Amino acid sequence: MPRIAGIDVPADKTTWCALTYIFGIGKVSALAICKEAQINPDNRMKTLNDDEVARMAAIIDRNYTVEGALRRQVLQNIARLRDIGCYRGVRHRRGLPVRGQRTRTNARTRKGPRKTVAGKKGVKELH
Repeated sequence: MPRIAGIDVPADKTTWCALTYIFGIGKVSALAICKEAQINPDNRMKTLNDDEVARMAAIIDRNYTVEGALRRQVLQNIARLRDIGCYRGVRHRRGLPVRGQRTRTNARTRKGPRKTVAGKKGVKELH
């Protein structure tokens, strides 16, 4: 497996697809990297020589924030939103959807499993 930016990328995938395994690089970025390194994006990673892999790694190191540094940056941005107490920060703090989605139904991914409220249905009052 070739190693780019400290990540083992799959050798049997096409070059552009293998680059997307690096956190912070999507399809558009991967195609741009291949173009700048003058590599056919449809070639398999295993067909590339060490010089081509090194060219791609140099381009990524120079132009892109990836992996650990990017994860750290995202966490710092979220922490900043929490600290200043803005709406988005409060939503992050409470574990609710941040981007305006509805929460009356759905939003189960952010809210977690349902917390059933006991005694809401079928309780009859005695007069």
